[in-house]
Amino acid sequence: MLIEKIKKELAVYDRPENKIDVQRFHKEKIDEKYRYAIKTPLLRKVSNKIFMEIKSKPKEEILKDCDRLLESSLRHRKFFAFEWASKIRKEYKKSDFARFESWLKKYVNDWGACDHICGSILGYLLKDYPELFTKTTKWTKSKNRWLRRAAAVSLIIPVRNGKMLDKVFKTADILLMDEDDMVQKGYGWMLKEAGNRFEKEVFEYVMKNRKVMPRTALRYAIEKMPAQKRREAMQKD
Repeated sequence: MLIEKIKKELAVYDRPENKIDVQRFHKEKIDEKYRYAIKTPLLRKVSNKIFMEIKSKPKEEILKDCDRLLESSLRHRKFFAFEWASKIRKEYKKSDFARFESWLKKYVNDWGACDHICGSILGYLLKDYPELFTKTTKWTKSKNRWLRRAAAVSLIIPVRNGKMLDKVFKTADILLMDEDDMVQKGYGWMLKEAGNRFEKEVFEYVMKNRKVMPRTALRYAIEKMPAQKRREAMQKD
């Protein structure tokens, strides 16, 4: 019944011409996983509407619904699963990490899904249970580019809340010379968000490492810093 409800709601907004925008945004071939070409704001609108019908369920039942949605390769079902899990984050316990890590490893295969699960789920779990860093830092050594990106992006929520700056730098140290541009952008974004709260410390880190840091990561890291600091960081010796 839940799947049928999702299909019915999404059909209202599905338009063939939307695939052009989806294609442009994701820069990857639109295939069967994009069965519905619907932009994120509308997906979230539908997700919120359906969640109202299940929000009274116990946490474990909601997470099992999410498990079932994730078994499909369809993008919109993955989106709903991450959205619904994020809505019950006040009920998270440290033991939930195993389930969410399995989602990351099994179902994340693009940057959108990676950033979604990190920004809506894993980041909040790390904020509340910083000791889980001993598990997420292992992702930095993974052959899976999305796990390496997640090791950085999952720290954005904690550092926005003034926590785990030392872990941000430790993660950046490990990923510093990563050759994958999606990983470079991920840890550069992490440093940029840390700089919003700890500008002095992040600027010093960037200046110390700017000669070896890939330019992609460097540009992300200093994007919101004052113009003079950006010029200093980008200056070639």
